[in-house]
Amino acid sequence: MSDLSTRSCKPCEGGIAALERRQAQTLLPQIPGWSLNESATEIEREFRFKNYHETMAFVNALAWISHREDHHPDLEVGYDRCKVRYSTHAIDGLSDNDFICAAKANALTEKNSPR
Repeated sequence: MSDLSTRSCKPCEGGIAALERRQAQTLLPQIPGWSLNESATEIEREFRFKNYHETMAFVNALAWISHREDHHPDLEVGYDRCKVRYSTHAIDGLSDNDFICAAKANALTEKNSPR
């Protein structure tokens, strides 16, 4: 199995089936900190930061990744937090793209966290 954060999103214009709950639950362990909503149509995670500057740096980096992958999350931003939600709107559910982008979001914080 390849690391999700090294993969790239594939264009999705609809016409494919959304991942089933079982498929999403299989991918979930590869993106620590993320949770699956009750209907299995969305994944989300809240990232916490020391201050507003770090929060906005994360948001800007995530925006760059989103633009590059052409797959965009829903964001809720506060002083020291950012809640990120992914779903593939074209198929009204989850696709591999959601998990790829979630892994890339995790990588943004993992590289800067103390070990």
